[in-house]
Amino acid sequence: MKLKNILPIALIGLSLSACSDDFLENKPQGPLSDANMNDPEAVDLLVHGAYATFGCRYADSNDPHWFPVTNWSYGEVRADNAYKGGGGETDAWEIHDMETAKIQPNNGFLDGKWFNVYCGISRCNSAIRALNKVDETIIPGKNTRIAEIRVIRSHWYFELVRLFNRIPYMDIDLPEIEYQYVRNDEFSREQHLDRIAKDLLDAAENLPDNQSEIGRINRRIALAYAAKVKLYQAYEQDPQTNAVININKTLMGEVVELIDKVQGYQLLDDFQKLDLLEYENGPESVFAIQFSKDDGSSGVGRINWSMLLNSMTGPGCPWQGDGFFLPSQDLINAYQTDANGLPVFDYQQKPDYGTVVFDNNGGYTLGNVDGNVDPRLDFVIGRPTIRYKTYEERPCGLWVRNSDTYGYNNTKRFWLSPESKDATQGWPWGASALNWQIIRFADLLLYKAEALIEIGGNGLEEARILINQVRQRAQNSAYVKDFNDPTKDAANYKIGLYPSTGWNQDYARKALRTEMRLEKAMEGERFFDLVRWGIAKETMNNYFAAEKDNRIYYQNASFDTGEEYFPVPVAQYNFSGGIYVQNPGYPSF
Repeated sequence: MKLKNILPIALIGLSLSACSDDFLENKPQGPLSDANMNDPEAVDLLVHGAYATFGCRYADSNDPHWFPVTNWSYGEVRADNAYKGGGGETDAWEIHDMETAKIQPNNGFLDGKWFNVYCGISRCNSAIRALNKVDETIIPGKNTRIAEIRVIRSHWYFELVRLFNRIPYMDIDLPEIEYQYVRNDEFSREQHLDRIAKDLLDAAENLPDNQSEIGRINRRIALAYAAKVKLYQAYEQDPQTNAVININKTLMGEVVELIDKVQGYQLLDDFQKLDLLEYENGPESVFAIQFSKDDGSSGVGRINWSMLLNSMTGPGCPWQGDGFFLPSQDLINAYQTDANGLPVFDYQQKPDYGTVVFDNNGGYTLGNVDGNVDPRLDFVIGRPTIRYKTYEERPCGLWVRNSDTYGYNNTKRFWLSPESKDATQGWPWGASALNWQIIRFADLLLYKAEALIEIGGNGLEEARILINQVRQRAQNSAYVKDFNDPTKDAANYKIGLYPSTGWNQDYARKALRTEMRLEKAMEGERFFDLVRWGIAKETMNNYFAAEKDNRIYYQNASFDTGEEYFPVPVAQYNFSGGIYVQNPGYPSF
């Protein structure tokens, strides 16, 4: 039984901290008491309440930008991978400000994200407090359930640290009424990350390697997540400039050790299976948010509302969505490969490797001398005249709502093919039960490779093998075919493996960072990667310079030191009674 099928169960007496869950149709069944808390069903209800935080909405708003599950705006539009999209610059201006590095503390989407995530933490704290009172002799699985909640709680704290850096830590036993008195500068980034990693490792001690229900957190998930947290922690930052001042090789070694303990996973044999329901809990999925459709709850079920506005729209498009979240031209250009099928690291600076041009009338001009592209280009990006998944109708640039502003390309990742029986044909457009992958096996291969590269020495060769393993999967995937002639590929696909010749630490670092971008494009991680590596300012300003001729609204965009983290929202400063300290790089309150 999939855990997602038992989430729409009524929560009993659990504090929701003003976090609306009307989409779960929860009806209280009565208050918790010492008697019913020793009932296994009551324990499970508390745990389900913690899992349900992955779908927590901001107050009573239906605005999907505030759903905390994915980071498409916070991690991709804010980086060099994606445009906001939609109706134009003023449509969801809060995200436009993220895209153009003009973020201010009064941005309501930041306040919504902060509020939602602390909703999740508050619910986890409430559940753990209640479960701590349960008689373990009557409920033998109590400690396992607490450990599951601790992993969920760690996920939310990790999100906060990556987004805001200076955050208040709400202890499990702290009454919610006292949350507003907790300072946000009591602990440093490194101290927060150290605590999160420790919580995950402690939770792992009370978790089985496998759970009977798909979707429940297990030991391997806790270890994998701890490895990811320690990877971030290893890049030590200056607290004022956010510059990386040291890479801790001891922590990198711990990343390798933890990933080596996570056994039983493998890559899917075709990259495109990542977006097929039958493989969503397959061998590559380490930790995923479970979604469902038509599960018996009211409406369409527990779909991924975070992607609600991002479905395509326009003439000939079977959906009529709002058209947000579009791939950037720079991301498209990054998929160019040389004569050996290897990435062109400095394509922005090379005159022979320029813009990959698509137009609405079928034009496709490669701006490089070899004319080759990585096949993942057409796995990730929906471009004019190229078949969209298995859809029989010809897609076109008119599927982009505002092509004058954002170009002709849309996104293929996270969507089922439009004709699929598993995709909603009406409202909500394109909705499905497709899970959202927080950690997949490809991530672990690349995290381990990154750690080995930074450690240096003999580990460099193993890192090359790991990166090539990810590239080989792309190489062996079924390539997209020409719409008119299915015997031909839709482009000159060529992806090669890195040779050992010339594989030194500097080259390996470039290879790893490029592979992370190409493999995980649009997954909500790109901006956080740039900050972790300490290259956000350089990368973003190069991006603005490369794109400003086509994206006019980038003309005055620039990224400054301090913008690696969002400002503390002014609404949260007011909630704290003025005790919060603003992040460096932003005006004081």
